[in-house]
Amino acid sequence: MAYEERFDGRKFDETRPISAEVGIIKEADGSAVFRIGDTVAYAAVYGPRNLHPRFLQDPSKGILRCRYNMMPFSGAGDRVRPGGNRRSKEISMVTEKALLPILNLDEFPNSVVDVFIELPQTDAGTRCAGICAASMALADAGLTMRDLVASVSVGRVDDKILADLNYKEESYDGEVADIPIALTPRTGSLTLLQMDGKISRPELKKALEIGKKVCEQIYEVQKAALKAKFSVGDAHE
Repeated sequence: MAYEERFDGRKFDETRPISAEVGIIKEADGSAVFRIGDTVAYAAVYGPRNLHPRFLQDPSKGILRCRYNMMPFSGAGDRVRPGGNRRSKEISMVTEKALLPILNLDEFPNSVVDVFIELPQTDAGTRCAGICAASMALADAGLTMRDLVASVSVGRVDDKILADLNYKEESYDGEVADIPIALTPRTGSLTLLQMDGKISRPELKKALEIGKKVCEQIYEVQKAALKAKFSVGDAHE
């Protein structure tokens, strides 16, 4: 049976409800939470600070380290085994690569910026939510950035091109392609493009066009969250 209507009633190019907030973890140098539907990602930034052991240091610039972690009972699908695994290491790596293009760490030689991403509740789109939260947390930490990074998953279910697939759509009994993307909205430059499944060239082009529009919407939510914090701070001064 063809996929004619989304399980949750959304339009094909519509995301789940989105909200964001920054400055939520007082002990961190920067922090944020990003919610998209039932997927919730928290990010905390610590640094720049001295990197140890010293042989890992780069005397020309600071380095970025990201740690992605889904909590064991975080939501849809099977229970997640506690601790690091191959998937979390892979997502941690692609998160670093998605964020590095917007960061300028030249001013912090021999130092490290650590980003911890925790997901207490999930329903697909976790790496994208983590990237969105981490981008805001880095901005909240006051680091020099060229732009924010917005991220979303797009893809195909049967012959329909969708934005922001949920778990039911990812596990749909039919042809499914899941394509996480991240980009810098002001330039439209992709910093992440992955794909699980098969999709034709025209379908991929359409999916990326939808993804770009959705990322622009996410970008506005990210900016609004940052402005809300700092405008409140100004009012208290």
